[in-house]
Amino acid sequence: MARSIRGLKRSDLTHGIVQVSLDLKNLDDALRMAAIAVEAGADWLEIGTPLAMAEGTRAVKALRREYPEHPLIADLKIMDGGYGEAALYAEAGADAVVVMGRAHDATIQRVCEAGEDFGILVMGDDIAAPDRVAEARRLEQLGVGMVLHHIGHDHRNMHRELGLSPLTDLPAIVAATTVPVQAVGGLSIEQAVSCPTIGAGVVVFGAPLAVDDETSFTIPEGDLPAVLGDAIARVHATPVTN
Repeated sequence: MARSIRGLKRSDLTHGIVQVSLDLKNLDDALRMAAIAVEAGADWLEIGTPLAMAEGTRAVKALRREYPEHPLIADLKIMDGGYGEAALYAEAGADAVVVMGRAHDATIQRVCEAGEDFGILVMGDDIAAPDRVAEARRLEQLGVGMVLHHIGHDHRNMHRELGLSPLTDLPAIVAATTVPVQAVGGLSIEQAVSCPTIGAGVVVFGAPLAVDDETSFTIPEGDLPAVLGDAIARVHATPVTN
């Protein structure tokens, strides 16, 4: 996988690729987790929202120095000021940014304009959309290069009785769009590994595999390199259904 991921097409994804989320509180932990992830075979590294909030563009610059060929995804959850925020992280070395579907059309369009000007991938997050399939279609129409289908952590945990999972709407979202799709939000390793077979070829590993709970934001104990390495190898071996 080349570092340049703008213009990535579904047809480019013959087998699953892996994005590891660095949802950590400080740069030292992020660099340590990134080293584990890259050694385990991760394709993309995500500057998770907690890390972006705690360290800002400093995290992007440090990871770019260490991993010049790995795509870096900045999960900024942009809601306004779209062009400027996307440009800020693109100039620091990010290869992709995340804009929220709940933002105004104008913000999504401005982030996409920045994507064109700076050569970065724009990922549109459908979290909290009342109609997730319609939201995914709207995001593509507004110009995003990837749809991020996301069931939020707080909502899942507050409504466990609903059994919420990104897999529920994933087949319909894949069918309704033509850009690559990613699914996140409470997936087990087995569910994550299955995503390419549904057409979502970019698989994300974050909490609890790569990151502990939302209050600690620390690297989990245990044999993480081996567990993560096995999970990544399984994703890499899984063909993407297009």
